[in-house]
Amino acid sequence: MAELLRRHWGTAVLLAGRVLGSPDLARDAAQEAAVAAMTDLERLRSPDRFGAWFCGIALNVARRWRRQLQSEVPGLGPGLASVSADAGADPAEAAEAADTAARVRDAIAALADGQRGAVRLFYLQGLSHREVAAELGISTGAVKARLHQARAALAPRLAQFTALPEVRAMTTERAAEWTEVVVSEIRRTRHEDLLQREHVMVLAERDGDRSLPIWIGPAEATALALVLESVETPRPFPYKLMAGLVSAAGSRIAEVKITRLLDSVFYAVVVVPGPGGPREVDARPSDAVNLAVTSGVPIRLHSSLFSAATAPDDDGVRSWETVAATADIAAEAQQRMREAASRFAPRPGPQAGG
Repeated sequence: MAELLRRHWGTAVLLAGRVLGSPDLARDAAQEAAVAAMTDLERLRSPDRFGAWFCGIALNVARRWRRQLQSEVPGLGPGLASVSADAGADPAEAAEAADTAARVRDAIAALADGQRGAVRLFYLQGLSHREVAAELGISTGAVKARLHQARAALAPRLAQFTALPEVRAMTTERAAEWTEVVVSEIRRTRHEDLLQREHVMVLAERDGDRSLPIWIGPAEATALALVLESVETPRPFPYKLMAGLVSAAGSRIAEVKITRLLDSVFYAVVVVPGPGGPREVDARPSDAVNLAVTSGVPIRLHSSLFSAATAPDDDGVRSWETVAATADIAAEAQQRMREAASRFAPRPGPQAGG
């Protein structure tokens, strides 16, 4: 087997390289093809055609990676894989493609461990959500959450590869009007009574240093913390239900926008495509952000709101005496779910003759 792979390795790498436009990715694709060939050897009906069969597997792996890289990983546009590696390719284009591939690899390498593993297994090795979950020993929901967090982390690093001509042509004024943000953390006050604690959702500029705290309710904070901490719940939470209903109706959540501040109240909209064009549905920011995080869609903030950070109350402490609590909130919710499951679990009835 080793001799056969060695004999046809160069051809497999060459074919994969023409599809992926990156020698490193091509070698990775050939490596995966080699593993597939070893595990599926019984499918080879004509031993004398091993070379063509192995190279065909490598080509299929490369094509699958190319489709996934172009359509799913943010920042990986056609530029990564569309440059042919044959002798007729423009040297400048080939060099640009190689540089792009190197930057992509560096960006993936900089991800947190869990996110990096999920990205490599799902996007680069082509495993399904279920297969990635089995490989990492986590739930499929946790896999999806890690991939969503990885996409959010990769986007600013790879934004230069996804800018479309019409996006580049936007005026500076329009581009500055909206800023994409992510939920950086959930904070809460230090009150000893859990029921008296107040919660803050902190929205951070994706590619910058500005942030905006927004006070939200405990239920909304709990739902958001569970998603941010990749906690799998036994039944769908309301926001997953909402997203599912929109999908079942043949539409999708496109994005959410936090639009304005009026009389100390923030306003938001959920953007849903429709037959007559996009529709903006009024929503509270806490609900809109929960729906965005659950659906994996962008959160956009009107840039003027960064200067509208909530002022402290008269006692001067409400906005400042808070602590980071995302993980604690999620852990407390998990404990409550476990206790409820134990409390309502069916008990065995009396045994016959007892």
